[in-house]
Amino acid sequence: MTADLEAIAEAVAIGRLSNAYAQSKLLHSAVELGVFEVLAAGPADERLLRSEIGLHPRLSGQFLDALVALGLLVKSDGSYTNSTAAQRLLVSGGPDFMGDLCRVAAMRHYPMWGRLTEALRDGEPKSDRAVGPDPFKKLYENPELARKFLAHMDSAHAMVGPQLADLLDWKRYESFVDVGGARGNLAAQIVRAHPHLRGGVFELPAVETVFDEHMKHLGTDASVRFHGGDFFVDPLPEADVVIFGHVLHDWSADRAQTLIERAYPAVRPGGALVIYDQMLDVDHPDLHSLLGSFTVALTTGGTEYSTDEYRSWVEKAGFRVTGLHNIVTIGNDVVLIAVKDR
Repeated sequence: MTADLEAIAEAVAIGRLSNAYAQSKLLHSAVELGVFEVLAAGPADERLLRSEIGLHPRLSGQFLDALVALGLLVKSDGSYTNSTAAQRLLVSGGPDFMGDLCRVAAMRHYPMWGRLTEALRDGEPKSDRAVGPDPFKKLYENPELARKFLAHMDSAHAMVGPQLADLLDWKRYESFVDVGGARGNLAAQIVRAHPHLRGGVFELPAVETVFDEHMKHLGTDASVRFHGGDFFVDPLPEADVVIFGHVLHDWSADRAQTLIERAYPAVRPGGALVIYDQMLDVDHPDLHSLLGSFTVALTTGGTEYSTDEYRSWVEKAGFRVTGLHNIVTIGNDVVLIAVKDR
């Protein structure tokens, strides 16, 4: 009997896909337990790590070795160290820290993804954040939860800022406003790259204290200003460039189009509207963009929209699209740039 190697390979691939969640949970647990912070101080063997982070001896060795197999730790002579990527991205306090993203994924996203079958049948979101007509106002009522969520947003957007700072000819502009810009991380990245700019963040008033803390921490408190309000009710601040990043996908198509139309009077003549999101390509589906769309749907009841939909809404509002740019992010974001002609 000759083994059907192709069939075996297919079975292995399906089996490993079915178990892929286990790899995520290993990462989540390592972040939650503080493994990478302990090893940031230097190498440690299993016994020391077990003592430092409170691991049970029955599972500790396999847990640490699994992190080695995932490329997150390095093992040598019985001691463990952080991999280069883990040291840069998973140790708290670093400028590129992604641990907050992992914590929110473990706390919020993982449980709601477990209810995907239910959502596919009833079409409803499965997150406690989706309670009420404006889930963000409810979330920001709790300052500690707000800090954790906004730190998570920094992780999700961290790789966008440097690429956005390169995409536009910022020398042509003097000011910008990031609408729904959380605690200002992206705005800070842009003004650091282009110090002549005056930045702004338009957010719900409850975010202002966290915003002030973060801007002071980054040293950009003199360059980025906070504007409090509700973007469905209050006028958006006037600026040369208005940015919507990972915002429009939280709302229905009608409300997303409304926000784009509300941006038109805020953009000065000759200025630009910038939208970045995990835009969908219906002819060439991208897995990571679709995963992002499902996460939004399960969280707020929103969805990712197609590039054609965004183009239609932007042009209807009076802007002229000048470019669509793919950037490298977790969800393979697309940046749409449109101008407001004089």
